[in-house]
Amino acid sequence: MLNEIINQISNFVQVVMTYAPKFLPGVRMTLQLSFFSILLGTVFGLLATMLKMTRIKPLMKVIDVYISIVRGTPLLLQLIFIFQALPEVGIRLSPFISAVIGLAFHNGAYISEIFRGAIESIDHGQKEAARSLGMTKWQAMRRVTLPQAFKRSVPALGNQFIIAIKDSSLASVITITEILMLTRQYTAATFNPWPMFFIAGCYYMIITIGLSKVLLRIENRLKVYER
Repeated sequence: MLNEIINQISNFVQVVMTYAPKFLPGVRMTLQLSFFSILLGTVFGLLATMLKMTRIKPLMKVIDVYISIVRGTPLLLQLIFIFQALPEVGIRLSPFISAVIGLAFHNGAYISEIFRGAIESIDHGQKEAARSLGMTKWQAMRRVTLPQAFKRSVPALGNQFIIAIKDSSLASVITITEILMLTRQYTAATFNPWPMFFIAGCYYMIITIGLSKVLLRIENRLKVYER
């Protein structure tokens, strides 16, 4: 019994050591997908927040509809719609571009709400003080409100970025060869799922823990400036 357990552990370790390097192309794809979708999603989120704060009713309605669509439908459905439905109306995108746009579209709605909450948490008196110094509304926003709001939003943004990395695994359904896609391929080839999913889990853990440490350093740095 003991020898059997030892042999199983030895085989498990051997498979992990053999296949772990083969996951690196998928890891690179996951990192690229996450980076561009987070970057574009942050731009979407900030733009949506700025449009909503214009208080122009048609623009506010458009942003509300955008956020409602993202919150009310699964990310998987959004990705499949962009990749498979848009070509029906003549919009053809590569799998990578479709995945980036879909993930950014999804993340942008949540990032917008994070920015909105952080901006609204800034004391209104600071905005009035900035306006009394001769600043326009947008100068006060850019020089006074946004820097403080960004500091306050870092923890929530960090959580959303980590969620975005894990959500990138859904891009495998539109033929993106990232970590999860390789996990399925190697599992089908070896009929040995445990080592493959263990490797995939380890890579996701390494990526998310690394990002968490970077975000924690940024957060601590910003706290130093506050003090």
